Amino acid sequence: MAQNLSEHRHISFTAHYTGYIWYSMGISHPVFATSKGKFLAKILHPLESWAEKNVGGSMRTTLKQRHSMIDQELKALIQQYPDLQILEIACGLSPRSWNFRQQFPNINYRELDLPDMAKMKTRALQQLDDQAPEVLTADIFTQDFEKIFQQFDSNRPLAIISEGLINYFDKTMLNKLLQGITEYGQDFIELHYITDIYPEPVKNKLANFIWTSSKLLKVMSRSSFTFHFINPQEAQTFFSNAGFTQVSVLQPAAYFQTPASSNVISFQNPDEHGGDLVWVIHAAIKKQRS
Repeated sequence: MAQNLSEHRHISFTAHYTGYIWYSMGISHPVFATSKGKFLAKILHPLESWAEKNVGGSMRTTLKQRHSMIDQELKALIQQYPDLQILEIACGLSPRSWNFRQQFPNINYRELDLPDMAKMKTRALQQLDDQAPEVLTADIFTQDFEKIFQQFDSNRPLAIISEGLINYFDKTMLNKLLQGITEYGQDFIELHYITDIYPEPVKNKLANFIWTSSKLLKVMSRSSFTFHFINPQEAQTFFSNAGFTQVSVLQPAAYFQTPASSNVISFQNPDEHGGDLVWVIHAAIKKQRS
């Protein structure tokens, strides 16, 4: 019997690159670093170094920014809601679940990816902890995604995490994903979605040239990387139209200047594109708790 394969299955290839970069930065573990990732990092190193010198940022510097920001938002949520459940979609070779289980041993943190990557990630996690749960599998654009939500307790808040994912979808597909999350998560007492997103680099024309000219990961992942949104208001409106009631667009330059609160999630939306190459979006649907 022929296996139904997702048209998005090749995106997982880029997980090797990001997994290796996080390892090289000292924020991951060797089990998440692959020879394929090392090969990609070596090829891209000259371009990345040139961009960091001449543009002030590169793909790999944004990897650290977005990873840190998502971690901080997630930690703040856990401190606010100790019963938080977490689902990281398209988890790839991210060390986040391993790191968070070490910090919060009782947390219900599950990961999701397509079958091949899920198997690889499960093997890596269980090298570090033989009790680590198996990585779930589903195509996020099919009904199988709805079944994943049914594995969580709707009486407890749920946070969905994605990183390095949504710019591989055009706005039609992105809207389908967001509507799926809000629809399948509508019965939860509280639903959060935290994701990175690469906006149009309108503040830096040189960056625009570099990013649009670098097609290596596009070709190798057999996917199309697309920039989204010219300003934060566009992003906020897009996510709101998909069903989220609160949307915060977090820009690194401003985010890292403001001390993170340990118990307050602030939904503020700056009016202008600050020039950062990557943003983090924290969207939510909240209900009154009885």
